[in-house]
Amino acid sequence: MTSRTDSALRRARLARNMTLDEAAEALNAITGGATDASLLSAWESGRRRTGMRNRAGLCELYRGRPEVLFAHQDGAASGVLDTGSAAAARVLTRWADLVEAMISVVEGAREQLVVTGSRSRERAYLGSIESAVAGRPDLVHYRVLYGPPRHRALTDHLVRLLELRDPFARRNGVKTLHIGLVEPAEALERFFVASESAAVVPLPSLHGQDAFDSGVLLSREGAMGLVHHGREACASARPVETIEAVRALPVRHT
Repeated sequence: MTSRTDSALRRARLARNMTLDEAAEALNAITGGATDASLLSAWESGRRRTGMRNRAGLCELYRGRPEVLFAHQDGAASGVLDTGSAAAARVLTRWADLVEAMISVVEGAREQLVVTGSRSRERAYLGSIESAVAGRPDLVHYRVLYGPPRHRALTDHLVRLLELRDPFARRNGVKTLHIGLVEPAEALERFFVASESAAVVPLPSLHGQDAFDSGVLLSREGAMGLVHHGREACASARPVETIEAVRALPVRHT
């Protein structure tokens, strides 16, 4: 049996002939964080549990899958589910973990970012999407609405996206911003954020009909399925790609 001190996370570092200091420096270059050698050692031994943002960074650094790299931290009660395919899922049961995971998906997107639903209003999450659109000109972003925005914060977010990027422009011949409204109004609303490497699907709350405070984190295989799902939905949706069209949408809550 493999001990926690001989974890897959540690073996991944050693396979690249990296010291703890070198790995911490490389991770910080990816995440913009301040991880040091002692914290990385604690993660490798299982004494401390890695947060979602640093998990995504370590997966990128080591080119490994989270369910492998962090199995020693998660243990039998990790919430990792066998989906019967190459895709793996982890249940997120706290609001803070859900938001952190969603932001991590956005920050990890390099090629495609799909966001669906009309209820978004978490400022840190919406801000991370705006930063991705502003800072990665080759990133193709699909925003699929199911009905008009439920909150003014989402309307303002859509306006900021249109201020940051012109959906009628082309970069290397590619349209990089798509905003669409799925019709008819009774269409079943979908909620998820997906990139080419990970996805999060929020789940309804036990505490109120308008809340979403738990979710499921999917690995690359499941994420790509949702990317295709979102792209197809956006292709059949009514474009809402001018500031005037966005501001004309009714808003349920201000």
